[in-house]
Amino acid sequence: MKNKSIQIRSEHLDGAEISWFAPICNGDTEFLGEMPDQYKSNWKNASEILLTADKLGYRNILCPSSYQVGQDTMTFASAVAPLTKNINLLAAIRCGEVHPPMLARAIATLDHILEGRLTINIISSNLPGTEETSETRYKRSREVIEILKQAWTKAEIDFKGDFYNIKLPTAPVKPYQQNGGPLLYFGGYSPPGVDLCAEHCDVYLMWPETEERLGGLMQNMSNKAAEYGRKVDFGLRIHMIVRETEEEARAHARKLMSKLEPEKGKEIRERALDAKSYGVSRQADMRTLADEEGYAEPNLWTGIGRARSGCGAALVGNPQQIIAKLQRYMDMGIRSFIFSGYPHLEECEIFAKLVLPHLKTVSLPEVQGRRPKETPATPLGVGKRV
Repeated sequence: MKNKSIQIRSEHLDGAEISWFAPICNGDTEFLGEMPDQYKSNWKNASEILLTADKLGYRNILCPSSYQVGQDTMTFASAVAPLTKNINLLAAIRCGEVHPPMLARAIATLDHILEGRLTINIISSNLPGTEETSETRYKRSREVIEILKQAWTKAEIDFKGDFYNIKLPTAPVKPYQQNGGPLLYFGGYSPPGVDLCAEHCDVYLMWPETEERLGGLMQNMSNKAAEYGRKVDFGLRIHMIVRETEEEARAHARKLMSKLEPEKGKEIRERALDAKSYGVSRQADMRTLADEEGYAEPNLWTGIGRARSGCGAALVGNPQQIIAKLQRYMDMGIRSFIFSGYPHLEECEIFAKLVLPHLKTVSLPEVQGRRPKETPATPLGVGKRV
């Protein structure tokens, strides 16, 4: 059960935001360490996954950002937005890549295209070709967020900082969503990152760790947010392998790793922009805590981290085990989940068949009052909506 000292913004919810992942930055595959042409990021493959998630009843979908591989996030999101029906888009932005007033206008435009179904993932990684300290990156992100909020909520931007000195009217940049604009999701572990999220963001995203370690992260964030008189919601980005039986799920996990050469895995892990971040090091720590098969605790498998940077673990089990594990996370106070699997389209469909119908799902922008609460018809065989 949740530690009562952890303050959660959506304390009243008995459901959660269930989201999937659009692999617009490559990374989709049948065997980790391989990248067949059929799985490489392109408009057709990535949009099919996103539109399938929409049809199956997922409430949000992460559209990530990377310089080295894949497609541009905002361009992709803008193109796919008019094709969606119900799903929210969680578009990742790298703070500093776009001049903040222009970024505010682009986000507001996309929010109108989606009629308020836009959420934003704040990224503070090094910009391509640069190396900056954690404090510098988060200081710039703070300035970008403050400018975005002024653009969305005030008559003018009037900002002076270390990176930006801007005074502009804001008439062209008002988003569709009211009460502050799109929700801001944020993942970061260093003290400057935690402080930034506590002051300005709405959902704190974590990568998979043991329940005890997740609880420590949540307590730390809750305490810091309280210093600003705020509460945040908590989210978990994790991979998913669910099958009718636990034996089948574990067999699929072994199959994923069956063609991975150690040197290839190391090369994949180290090529990402965030490869040396504190969050990535915590994922590596989890692999050292795991048993011989890679399980750090029941149903939490760390093997995926051998072949990718970032989110490096999966829930592995039968539907009853997965539902029970998700309920434990929700009892801890987690209100948002971003799942993915390999291959992404197949796992999206399997999870929707075996688990999603048994979960009560929510749209966080609706429950937070950013846009009018909707009651769309629930497609056959998907999770219950509130």
